Formats: sequence, structure tokens, C-alpha cells
Amino acid sequence: MLRVDLNCDMGEGFGVYRVGADAELMKYITSTNIACGFHAGDAATIRATVRLALEHGVAIGAHPGLPDLAGFGRREMSITPKEAYEMTVYQIGAVGAFASSEGGRLVHVKPHGALYNMAAKNKALAEAIAEAVYKVDPRLMLFGLSGSELVRAGDAIGLRTANEVFADRAYEADGSLSPRGAEGAVIHDPALAAEQALGMVKRGVVRTRQRSDFALKADTVCVHGDTPGAVAHAMRLREALETEGIAVRGAGERDD
Repeated sequence: MLRVDLNCDMGEGFGVYRVGADAELMKYITSTNIACGFHAGDAATIRATVRLALEHGVAIGAHPGLPDLAGFGRREMSITPKEAYEMTVYQIGAVGAFASSEGGRLVHVKPHGALYNMAAKNKALAEAIAEAVYKVDPRLMLFGLSGSELVRAGDAIGLRTANEVFADRAYEADGSLSPRGAEGAVIHDPALAAEQALGMVKRGVVRTRQRSDFALKADTVCVHGDTPGAVAHAMRLREALETEGIAVRGAGERDD
């Protein structure tokens, strides 16, 4: 039987600001990636999101990003591998501490935004992030863009990895995500997002903006919690996967 994880980026508010319908989304996903305070999130938000995840039996992940609240971590910054390592360790520690203090445990790590996209192509950054995850806890799983340098770095150092695909984002001919400023970069129609996800999970291909097919592997599917209509996306996607007989389970869960 085919199986896939359904993950969502969460805990991306801070202070009095709230982003995303996290409580509703938790009902439909199997893994959550919790902002660690650099691109979004704060201590209270991390703790509340960890508690929500434990309440719903959802796997807890750290979602480290660049230190850029104003740009939501989606603007590239010039950083060294050393800096990537240090900011990743720091942010994993924040979410991991809250997970253990609430009676849970950290399961995976998924970089956010520009850091994620930079590490998808930059081997040195990818290796630094993978090393950070491994040295914090070699049992952690590393999420990365399907077929990317980040996944290869995780595999090379001995981590379990998950090739990630996106239901609500368009792809370029080289398998990278379309820049958010490009026309059609974000898929707003839940039916189209579900159709794209099914193609990636069942057939291992995605139709790019250039109208070509790109082959990829889908271990986990992301729905962005900050996208308008995210709950409708998650509902439709989970229903579509289960209707096709695809088991929706956490990426870190092992078969019996």
C-alpha cells in the first residue's frame, strides 16, 4: 500500500499576531513543523503549538528559518555554513525543549522558506544543516525538497530523510519551487492542489510551469498553514489521498 505523510508549517504567529488556523489544521495532518522564533514564533506560541500537536497525535518537528521576522524568512540572506549550523542547532533546541517539557519528543526538522530553498541547491549549506540535525540527535528525520542537496546531505551523514513535495506550490522545470512572485506560483484551488499531490504520490511526477513533467519522490506532502484557505486544502487533500487508498501516516512512523 502506498503511504505518505501530510505536513504543515505552524506556530507562525508571535506576540499578539496570529497566523494560520492551527487548531483546525491539526485534525487533518500527521506532522507539524513549528516555527522556532527566527522567522516567526515565540516561546508562548511554540508551547501552545506543541500542546496542540500532542493533543491530536501529530508528529512534532522544528521549522528553523533565517533571522528575518520582517520578511517572514522568505528573503535570501548571505550566510556561511557555520552560521547555518549554529542557527539550526539553536532553533532545534527551542522546539525540542518544549516538546520534552510537555511530555512529547521532537521527531523531525524541516528548514523554512529561503533557508530551505538555499539548502536545496547549495551543498555546503545543506551539509551544515544536516550536521546540525545529526549532532543534536541522530534519530531525528530531516525533511527536504524532493531530490535536493539537503536530502542527499541527510542521507550521507546517516539521517533518516523525507523527500518533500508541495500540494499548493507550482514547480519549475528543474524541480525547484516557483518563486512566489511568479504567476501561478501558489495554487489556491483545493481541487487542483489535491490533483497535483495525487500525481506526485501515485505517479512520481509533477507538471511544471513550463508544461514539462518532472520526476520526483513523495514521502511527505506539505500544505502551508499561512496560505488562505489552508484548512480547505488540507481537508480536500486528506480525503483525496484516502479515497485513492493511500495511507496517511507520519513520516517517522515505522511499519509493523
